[in-house]
Amino acid sequence: MSNVANIWHEAREALQTILNRETFDRWIANIVPVRHEAGEVVLGVSDDMFSEWLSINYQELIASALTDVVGSSVMVAFETGHVSPEAASVEAPSPAAGDLPATAPPAPLRPQARDPKRDAEWCRKYNRHFTFSSFVVGDNNQFAHAACVAVANQPGEGYNPLFIHSPSGLGKTHLLQAIANSLHASGSRLRIEFISSEEFSNKFIEALKVGQLAQFRSVYRNVDVLLIDDVQFFTGKEKLQEEFFHTFNALYNGHKQIVLTSDRPPHEIGGLEKRLVSRFEWGLTADIMPPDLETRIAILRKKQDNHAVKLADGVLNYLATSVKSNIRRLEGALIRLVSYTSLTGQVVTQAVAEKLLAGVVDEEATTPVTIERIQRLVADHYDIRLADMTSKRRPKNIAVPRQIAMYLCRRLTSLSSPAIGERFNRNHATILHAVTAVEKRMVEDASLSRDVSMLERRLNS
Repeated sequence: MSNVANIWHEAREALQTILNRETFDRWIANIVPVRHEAGEVVLGVSDDMFSEWLSINYQELIASALTDVVGSSVMVAFETGHVSPEAASVEAPSPAAGDLPATAPPAPLRPQARDPKRDAEWCRKYNRHFTFSSFVVGDNNQFAHAACVAVANQPGEGYNPLFIHSPSGLGKTHLLQAIANSLHASGSRLRIEFISSEEFSNKFIEALKVGQLAQFRSVYRNVDVLLIDDVQFFTGKEKLQEEFFHTFNALYNGHKQIVLTSDRPPHEIGGLEKRLVSRFEWGLTADIMPPDLETRIAILRKKQDNHAVKLADGVLNYLATSVKSNIRRLEGALIRLVSYTSLTGQVVTQAVAEKLLAGVVDEEATTPVTIERIQRLVADHYDIRLADMTSKRRPKNIAVPRQIAMYLCRRLTSLSSPAIGERFNRNHATILHAVTAVEKRMVEDASLSRDVSMLERRLNS
């Protein structure tokens, strides 16, 4: 099949079965086939903005559909200055003799006029590279990704609220912004608000201080899609939780979409009111696990596409094998190697990579000691619930392990007492008291001293 119109017609039919109607009509139906040469299909669009959104959000999907039609790998390029006829679709293939005439696809709708001011504001607030097409899907994140795509296609319909949890650096923020970018790219006029829990908290405090709580509520209780990152930082903030409880109810009862992320599942977020935990679990909860080797290699290949310098497969394999903890660190290591070649002009071999990334690899070899890791290990050792670490319960079988965890946090992390206190739902004075109490008990109780020493060894191993 060599006629570009025929090729595009078949690819277009395939895309129509994949995309929802609104997205297809707004972004695919108005594309004009221009030419097919040297393994590249050039498609015509009306303007630069149309071209940019297609390149960011749908280029890979379109290329895949064209590749299936052509039977070999196809590159896609967009050319501006083309407008499809209002009442006619792209040229359909001529029917063979004796065949019934082909039914032409329905006339496409013209894209809704773009608002340059709104688009400019959007680009300042959102990372336009955080899209579904730039998110590498593997076994570790497939469920969370699929849930976010479903939410973007039908906000407020199926999975509401959607709660995504994972350790830091595995793509939660990427997926949140991908939902927003997908809705914006479709031309949707839904009111979308993406905000971190810290920013939400700061705006709430400011509204209280200046007497503008009604305006604050007007903003967040009248959106169509609310995306909040890192809700674990709501812990211990009673007034904020009360406010968000009512905001959640207003949105949920209005069938508005709510998507939340955290570094742990709802029931493990200590210092969070039970009624909020219950609401966070009303809808769908999806987790993201650290990526396996194959997914890490795929991520590196995807990230490498953004750089002119390309690393050898052996170097990419070494990098993927050595950096396992999170995607953020993996991308940082890739940038370091690419920058080295850009600045020195020297090719990065595996030996060079090993030298440049020695510090990163050494850090990977040692599991970082975090407050969450300490809390979990101590809770497991003393057979108490993880939530007891931040609860207000004070029986001795809970209070002593909690103090031990505080002591280990002060000893093994670089965090200040106020910072540690926040993660235990306590103030800094409580942390200092716990450290003093544990040190005193260790002198008086050899068994306790052995337990604390053993826990410290396990954390440092």
